[in-house]
Amino acid sequence: MADPLTLSPDLLRPVQTPPLRQDRMRETAEDFEASFIAQMLRPMFEGLSTEAPFGGGEAETTWRSFLIDEMAKQTVRSGGIGLADQVMSTMLKMQEAP
Repeated sequence: MADPLTLSPDLLRPVQTPPLRQDRMRETAEDFEASFIAQMLRPMFEGLSTEAPFGGGEAETTWRSFLIDEMAKQTVRSGGIGLADQVMSTMLKMQEAP
């Protein structure tokens, strides 16, 4: 009779994550990084005046959050700050854990 505490070699092998799932994980990690970057950028814009002649007035105040979100997404598309890679690595490790 086999020892019930001994794991079979099949259980010790890393689980291969399907490419489709990895693509979704990457997208989630990048979305998280973009959200983090946007939160870091928001305080930089809080004290900026939207007065004329160079400000956009009330519309600028209204749409500023969208601009910040897009700046964060573009930062991620351009390589980001490395947070998405760390999140992706952690998600893959979590998939392998028994």
